[in-house]
Amino acid sequence: MPSACGSQIDDIEDMVSLEDLTPQDRQFARKSVIPRARKRNHQDPVEELQADSVIPGTQKIWMRTWGCSHNNSDGEYMAGQLAASGYKITEDASEADLWLLNSCTVKNPAEDHFRNSIKKAQEQDKKVVLAGCVPQAQPRMDYLKGLSIIGVQQIDRVVEVVDEAMKGHSVRLLGQKKDKGKRLGGARLDLPKIRKNPLIEIISINTGCLNACTYCKTKHARGDLASYPIEELVERARQSFQEGVCEIWLTSEDTGAYGKDIGTDLPTLLWRLVEEIPQGAMLRLGMTNPPYILEHLEEMARILKHPRVYAFLHVPVQSASDSVLMDMKREYCADDFRRVIDFLKDRVPGITIATDIICGFPGETEEDFQETVELVRHYRFPSLFINQFYPRPGTPAARMEQVPAQTKKQRTKELSQLFHSYNPYDHQVGKRQYVLVTEESFDAQYYVAHNKFYEQVLVPKRSEFKGKMIEVDIYEAGKHFLKGRPVDQSEVFTPSISPPLEKGQVSGLTQVSGLWGTHTHTHTHTHTRAEKGVPSTGC
Repeated sequence: MPSACGSQIDDIEDMVSLEDLTPQDRQFARKSVIPRARKRNHQDPVEELQADSVIPGTQKIWMRTWGCSHNNSDGEYMAGQLAASGYKITEDASEADLWLLNSCTVKNPAEDHFRNSIKKAQEQDKKVVLAGCVPQAQPRMDYLKGLSIIGVQQIDRVVEVVDEAMKGHSVRLLGQKKDKGKRLGGARLDLPKIRKNPLIEIISINTGCLNACTYCKTKHARGDLASYPIEELVERARQSFQEGVCEIWLTSEDTGAYGKDIGTDLPTLLWRLVEEIPQGAMLRLGMTNPPYILEHLEEMARILKHPRVYAFLHVPVQSASDSVLMDMKREYCADDFRRVIDFLKDRVPGITIATDIICGFPGETEEDFQETVELVRHYRFPSLFINQFYPRPGTPAARMEQVPAQTKKQRTKELSQLFHSYNPYDHQVGKRQYVLVTEESFDAQYYVAHNKFYEQVLVPKRSEFKGKMIEVDIYEAGKHFLKGRPVDQSEVFTPSISPPLEKGQVSGLTQVSGLWGTHTHTHTHTHTRAEKGVPSTGC
C-alpha cells in the first residue's frame, strides 16, 4: 500500500542498474535494488541509520492464494524466495507487515474476495503486494491503483518487489520472459519454494494455452502456450524426490497441449518422469482439454495404467451442447468428449474422470441444458465441478446476450441435485487396496489417502502412516470419500527416498554450496527398494 510520501514507479526496471544481474545470479547473489537518488556532495556526512529505518528482508509476510494448483505452485515459489531472503512467512495475517495476495481471475467471486482482502489490508495499514492473474490481466483497474504488482512470469523477482514495497514504493513488474524473442514458460523451476504440503510437489509443465475460449479471463493473464523443456521438468522431479516428496502433481492451463510449441508432447514427458518416480510414490496429471488428449489416447491409456501414475484425468466438457460449445469456441464437439471418456474407461478399468460444467452460458437454451444433464446422468461423474456462468469483464462472452440470473441459478441447482442423487464409490466397499497417505482431513479427525484411482480414502490418524503407502480394507463409502481400515500385519511402505522437509522449510537450499553459491544437483537414487508389500500393477 503506497504511503503518502512514497514514490510510484511504473516498472521496476526503472530502479535496476544498467548492470543488472541475470535471474540466476540475482537469486543467489542478489544486490539491493534502490530507487534513483539525487546526487549528493561527497563532503556530505554519511547518514546514520535511524532506529525506525526500513530494512527489507526482516519483516513478516502473510500470503493468501486463490485458484488453481498452478497458482498454488507460484505461491509456493514466492514464499520460498522470500523466506530464503530473510523474510518470515507467517500464518497470522494480523501480525504481518505485508500481505502478498495471489489472485485468481476465473470467477467473479474469487476476484471479489481478492478485492475485499486488499481493502482489509489497507484498513489495517498493511503494505500490499499483488500477484496472480487478476492484476496481470487488468493492471489498470481502479482498485489496483498505486499498489505493487508482481506478474505471473516474474515471480522469480518477488523479493525485489517486496523490498521496494516495504520502503513505501509502488512498483510493477508485468513483462513476459523471452529467450531470443521466444516466450518462455516462466520463472525457473529450481527456485527456492515452501511447499504447502512437504509431501506433495506441484510442477507447472507449461503456462498459457492454445485456445481462445470466449468466457476465459485467464488467457489474458497467462497468454499463449509456453512449455518448459523436458530436462528441466525431470530435474525438478528428481530434486523433489530427494527432499522427501512422495506425490507429484503436474499442472498447467492445459496439460494436454504440453510441448506443441517446443516440438515434443505430453506422453514423451510422462514416460521420462515415470522413470524417476520411486516405488510407491505417485504422479497425478492435471487438467487437459479434449482436443489435445484425442491425439494421444492409446499412449495416455498405457501411462494411466502405470502403477506409479494415478488412473485419474480431469477433462472439462463445459457443455454437452454443440451449439454452446461453438459459442464458447471450445474447438471440439460433445462426441469428441464422449470418445475420450469411452476409450479411457475401456482401456483403463476403474479410471476416475473429473469434469467441469458451466450452467447458463449466454445463449444456452433449455434443450441445450438438458443435453448436459443427460451427459451427467449417463456417465455419473464421481468428481463434477458445477459453475454458474459469470461474465468476466473484457471477454467476448460478457458482450453476448445473457441468460436470466434466475434461470442460471435454477439450472445450477438442478444439475447439483442430479450429482448428489448417486453414490459413485459404493462399489469399492469390501475391497482391499493400497493407498498413499499424504494429507490431514479438514476436521483433523483422519489422515487423507488416495488409491490408484485417486479416490479419497480416510484412514486412522496414526503418525506412522503419514507419507506412507499402506494396505486397507474399504468399509464405508460417502459421496466424496471412502473409509479404510488398515490391514493387520500388512507392511507400511515408505516411498520417499529421503525424509520430507519440515513444514515451512525452504526447498532447494540443500543443493546450495555456501549461502548463495553455486547451485548443484545430485541424483543418486535407484529403484532398489524391495517390492515388499507393494503391488506391481497398481494400488
